[in-house]
Amino acid sequence: MSSHREAPEISKDPVADSTDVYAFVSPDDPGTVTIITNYVPLEAPAGGPNFYEFGDDVLYEIHVRRTGADTPEITYGFQFKTEVVNPNSFLYNTGPITSLQDPHWNRRQTYTVTRTDNHNGSVVLGSGLTCPPCNIGPLSTPDYPSLAAAAVHSLPGGRTVFAGQRAEGFYVDLGAVFDLGDLRPFANLHAFGHLPAAPGVNATKLVNVHSIALKVPIRDLTRGSGGNPVIGVYASASRRKVRILGISGDGTDLETGPFVQVSRLGNPLFNEVLVPMGKKDFWNTQDPQGDSQFAPGVEHPELSGLLNVLYPGVFPNLAAYTKPRADLDAILLTGIPSGVVGTFTNYTGPIQADLLRLNTSVPPTTSSPSRLGILGGDLAGFPNGRRVADDVFTIELRALAGATIPLVDPSFTPDGAASLVTDGVTFDNYLPHFPYLGVPYSGYDVPAS
Repeated sequence: MSSHREAPEISKDPVADSTDVYAFVSPDDPGTVTIITNYVPLEAPAGGPNFYEFGDDVLYEIHVRRTGADTPEITYGFQFKTEVVNPNSFLYNTGPITSLQDPHWNRRQTYTVTRTDNHNGSVVLGSGLTCPPCNIGPLSTPDYPSLAAAAVHSLPGGRTVFAGQRAEGFYVDLGAVFDLGDLRPFANLHAFGHLPAAPGVNATKLVNVHSIALKVPIRDLTRGSGGNPVIGVYASASRRKVRILGISGDGTDLETGPFVQVSRLGNPLFNEVLVPMGKKDFWNTQDPQGDSQFAPGVEHPELSGLLNVLYPGVFPNLAAYTKPRADLDAILLTGIPSGVVGTFTNYTGPIQADLLRLNTSVPPTTSSPSRLGILGGDLAGFPNGRRVADDVFTIELRALAGATIPLVDPSFTPDGAASLVTDGVTFDNYLPHFPYLGVPYSGYDVPAS
């Protein structure tokens, strides 16, 4: 998965588990950048009676770094508050929810957005902002798109925000991939079992997530950068350092002390695939500026070595390549310098850090964007930021298979399979406008199997 349940400890804490980060120049509003970060992985739509929500005890943050910076220069913080209208009812709603003020809606969330930068300190951009309810079904939420639209809020400075349930936008054949790296379209070549080749199965097709989406003017992110259009983005979730269970006597807990980071995410699949099991929890606690300590997993990725074992004879050139993977280092840890992909660059400097890097001067591709991003010749896509429909699993799989090595080492010839490997999954439940991720699935409409 992109970063769903990617480490042992955070898999036990879904409301703080950052699953995906997207950052792209808004295709319908190209003077702005949209950043989306998702939490609460693999939400089953039929989630009652206690439907999914953000954690009131979690600090959610979007961090933006500019070229050469080793600490967050701009941070947008989100904190949530839950209100129970009628604590004597066990129900989430007692009738149809037709507006964000509907008295039938019993458990609702609001939130505060704060912007902090290194020069001007912290400013509250909005408070008491309403989340939409979860999408329950045709009787409880009869016009869900309208409820979600009402939860899109304008903020000062031309900013826009949304926080609430959305359809999962990351697509992957999870069941096959973690069954010894089986890629169904190539299963007949696998070393174990030789299953028949088959189309991929999208394991996340009918699940939801909780999204925080923020659209801001490009100048809000690049002002003071000396004209450099490149930004680096990552998301984090933090909890109070001390938690005392049940101290109040009413079932609630006491939480105190400073916030401590328990989850973070920049590039998709970084902790999932490149960080060893013994360091995954530690990685989640670290600031990206210290990611040089994880560089060996990028420069000599375990999965690249396994490909030749799992698919014998398919990747002989990759198996013989022993140099550090400078291509992956550029894609994931420093950004791509000018000259590697023509004149394009999203390089943020020599500091190795897992950041989703975006060159905001590259206009959005509005006509036939390639799901393969830069690998598909589309400079507006991953790893230049990440759009909601980008096939990041296939892009990173092909990079790990050696397709991008010639960009930094022309002496290397990729194996023929490197530009073909895929899990065989596509997906298209997205919106053409903010917040871009699709309408969440309702429990009533999703089939049981």
